[in-house]
Amino acid sequence: MARDDVILMTDHSSTEGSRDVLALAVERLTGRAPILVDARHFMSGGDGRVDPAGTGLRLTAGGRSVTADTVLVYEIPPHRRRDFEACQHLLLAHGARSLGTGAEAWRAATEKDLTVARLTRDGIPHMPTITLRRPTPRIAVEAFERLGGDVWARPTVGMGGGDVFHVTTPRQLADAAVHYADLGVDWLIARDAGNFTPDGRRHQYRAVVLGERIVRAVEHVQPDPDAPCNESRGAVSTLLAVDDLPAGLAELAVAATRSLGLPFAGVDLAAESGGVVFEVNVHPVFGTDQGLETVALPYVAAHLDPWSN
Repeated sequence: MARDDVILMTDHSSTEGSRDVLALAVERLTGRAPILVDARHFMSGGDGRVDPAGTGLRLTAGGRSVTADTVLVYEIPPHRRRDFEACQHLLLAHGARSLGTGAEAWRAATEKDLTVARLTRDGIPHMPTITLRRPTPRIAVEAFERLGGDVWARPTVGMGGGDVFHVTTPRQLADAAVHYADLGVDWLIARDAGNFTPDGRRHQYRAVVLGERIVRAVEHVQPDPDAPCNESRGAVSTLLAVDDLPAGLAELAVAATRSLGLPFAGVDLAAESGGVVFEVNVHPVFGTDQGLETVALPYVAAHLDPWSN
């Protein structure tokens, strides 16, 4: 085992593409390709084992055993993260150099009702939000009216803007309630932030936080005012200089990441409504525009040299 060996653990069923970018970053920084490991082996019911091995650790799965002291964990789908928590605890217990061992922090960011509770606890500005768990029609309407009758509905666990709706009428609210009931999931409604450009398009920002600094800033603009500001839903993303973020948003993104206990995160936020946080993402997509340089390389470097972040 060479000191510069790096295990890159991701869910190999994912087609998001972060694994390839991270592998390139590892090779550029260490001169070695990473050891690729499928995280599914280390989820509930998998055959993966994590054991100490000298000054590092040994990962065994599928009849294969690999050793290293650095483990990059990424691209774990939100709905599988609870299944991965036992592996996180083992990586932490065996001293892996990793930014991915914070099971409690991951859960707080992944489950949006817990995110709201943390942000509220720490005074991090966000839009007023109500969690709904199999609500009766009356309870749902009362919550909707309490938030002003203009809200965004989303599942407590989701990804990429899927199953997210702009709700402005009782009929839309009822349809959303049926949708989430059919999925068998809890959901939230949050007051609309009024985050529009002067020409009426939705916009928000993503700030990628590593430690106490912003490594990447992006503006998302959505021509459909009733659709989420996700590229997968038609939004256009523009890379910004970090200093071009509206005043106060960089500090707000760092504070939100710290509130959840994450060493690294992508924070979605808006300058409107006084500056508010929408969401904190455990594994933000790197993006096609300079994602290697702005995010992947600093992220890998933070594993190799803890002082670099």
